[in-house]
Amino acid sequence: MIESQPSCTDIFESGLMPCSEALDRIMARLPKISGYERIPLQNACGRTLHEPVISHINVPPHTNSAVDGYAFYAEDIPSSNTTELNVIGQALAGKQFRGSVQKGACVRIMTGAELPPGLDVVAMQEHVGVFENHIEIDSRHKRGQNIRLAGEDLKCGETVLKPGKWLTPADIGLMASLGLTEINVNRKLKVAIASTGDELCEPGDLTSPGGIYDSNRYSLIAALTRPDIEIVNLGIIPDNAEKLLDCFNQTGRFADMILSTGGVSVGEADFTKSVLQHSGQVEFWKVAIKPGRPLAFGQIDKAAFFGLPGNPVAVLVTFYYFVLPALEQMLGINGKPVAPTLKARVSENLRKKPGRTEIQRGILSRDEKGEWRVATTGKQGSGILRSMSLANAFIVLEHEAGDVKAGEWVTVQPFAGFL
Repeated sequence: MIESQPSCTDIFESGLMPCSEALDRIMARLPKISGYERIPLQNACGRTLHEPVISHINVPPHTNSAVDGYAFYAEDIPSSNTTELNVIGQALAGKQFRGSVQKGACVRIMTGAELPPGLDVVAMQEHVGVFENHIEIDSRHKRGQNIRLAGEDLKCGETVLKPGKWLTPADIGLMASLGLTEINVNRKLKVAIASTGDELCEPGDLTSPGGIYDSNRYSLIAALTRPDIEIVNLGIIPDNAEKLLDCFNQTGRFADMILSTGGVSVGEADFTKSVLQHSGQVEFWKVAIKPGRPLAFGQIDKAAFFGLPGNPVAVLVTFYYFVLPALEQMLGINGKPVAPTLKARVSENLRKKPGRTEIQRGILSRDEKGEWRVATTGKQGSGILRSMSLANAFIVLEHEAGDVKAGEWVTVQPFAGFL
């Protein structure tokens, strides 16, 4: 029988681990996953590139016009006044002009059309005088204007994208411009999610008089629904040490990461930490953050393990601050910021105890002067999920900070940066 173990540190003891140290220890323990898969290019947005993409062609493949207009020789540009050029044909995108162009002549050309050999100026049609068989140009034009050179975007042999690139819509278009139809991406990260607690019920199935609906698993599933994650839904696990141990041990054999919510505090039925100690390795158990202090991190078999708190706001805060950076490191993503920060003036007094990081939920907006302002969403209890639903940003009160007065600057992390 596995017994629940009490906490080794009180909430205000100096031994409580700062957030920055906890994240550093997490990142130091988690290697990039191995393996890749080949997928169609149109399915690759949001995946991580496994190998470099090297251009085998020039992009654009030929020197072409950047505008609709007329192509001619720079030598024909008058030094003053105007001159006439005979229009001898046209070049369309995908349809070359066939023939030679003599000095004193020009070719009608459309955007994207290949520039006839030797011609080195394209004048916009709005900047010339157009007549029946000729145009009239003045001295404003210059050699090379409105011309896109072959290889101007990408040169043949150039490394276009490096391994670890988290692929964006622009990356997909870039690879399509090279004619690629399939690419190799890092395999998906397999993440197993469980909720623990006898009181929990599935939405729509409240069978226990004292039960509550399980929201944590649904929040995490929504947060993890992305192209590079394979979710394994473990459901609700009752407060039973043997069942927890059996589930986690089995899952640790095939999952890359296990996320469990609840059971990491000091209650009589909080078994998650003791199960983790019995079946794997515990790196730490508590972090100096509010909400989210009871956070367990360790390893079960081959799976990284996060025992998240039971309160729904604390679940999301610890997910975004600790789990998200961890899973993106495991996926091999390079250079993708988790969430940028900015400074905003707070519209109310905030109470804060030094010695822990506090994450409050806020509504970020600009005032009439264009200055960033932030207000809390009201009551900030870790069980008030509505405070997250109303918010569009986190208000981050740093570890050593104390009370904040209305009008002072605070650090804000917009939710958009997490998505």
